Amino acid sequence: MIFLINKKTFLNPINYLNFIMINIIYIIIVAFYITSAIAQQKLDSFNTFTVVRIKYDGGGDWYGNKTTFINLLKKLNQETFIKTTYREASAEIMDESFFNYPVAYIAGHGNIKLGQDEVQRLRTYLVSGGFLFADDDYGMDGSFRREIKKVFPELKFVELPFKHPIYNIYYKFPMGLPKIHEHAGGPPQGLGLIYDDRLVVFYSFNTDISDGCENPEIHNDPPEKREEALKMGINILLYAILN
Repeated sequence: MIFLINKKTFLNPINYLNFIMINIIYIIIVAFYITSAIAQQKLDSFNTFTVVRIKYDGGGDWYGNKTTFINLLKKLNQETFIKTTYREASAEIMDESFFNYPVAYIAGHGNIKLGQDEVQRLRTYLVSGGFLFADDDYGMDGSFRREIKKVFPELKFVELPFKHPIYNIYYKFPMGLPKIHEHAGGPPQGLGLIYDDRLVVFYSFNTDISDGCENPEIHNDPPEKREEALKMGINILLYAILN
């Protein structure tokens, strides 16, 4: 709607100024309602956000860390506008439902093995906008690197700089990944695979973010370590959702 006036109205400067002000106010009101609608659409689109845990062959315990996402999704729900499910979903890469989830998660202590069809489908998922968060529980590193190389043979892991948005998108981690568990010792590494200028795989190595997010009595981590793990988990999920 645009307010119309006749030529005589323009002969009066006061009427003309009123006309301008009314139209400006109208535009502001319309813009407010449009942006409110867009914001509501975003809220609605994340109404049932969750992560899909990848079921894989090879003997590794894909099913571990049973309370990780119960705690992480609850915290994400409490601290942001994103509404979540109670816990993560689980699916094989070849399941029809796999593509329903924007973020996939893989972890464990043992061997990972992906079939050729799974390799191709995981690549399609990732290059089409999906995101994979891989967390080494200590023991899956060799097999994960081997299998993900089949998915992206042309890419190499790069260590993300501490200024990367994944360390700063919500909580600030000026030194990169927090060190939760010692495992092999040494500093943690936040590794990424970047395809077409987009981070498609984030691999947290030598820290065990997943264990840190579990119920406190499971690993008896100090409260400050558990809080660091949960905050880093929030950053990873938010980055995955918004990028």
